[in-house]
Amino acid sequence: MDGKHHIIGIHVTDRVQRAGRVQEILSQYGTHIRTRIGLHHVNHEKCSPNGLILVEVLGDDGLCNDMRDKLCAIEGIQVKEMVFDHPE
Repeated sequence: MDGKHHIIGIHVTDRVQRAGRVQEILSQYGTHIRTRIGLHHVNHEKCSPNGLILVEVLGDDGLCNDMRDKLCAIEGIQVKEMVFDHPE
């Protein structure tokens, strides 16, 4: 790790159509994902078509940028990133 802490938020619209591709990309980087949290609105009748995935990524800036770029290339996916510096 390069002394940084990367948190990536992935907003998925139309989960039925796009979740599979998002999962493929996350699996490619699975050994670098320390924490993953999936959020979506549910009620008694149905699940929301949209969702939010938060991932904590261990790796250098290049690795995180590659993952983010692949996710951003999927139509209907919005990605936000928080990076915290940690002096070594």
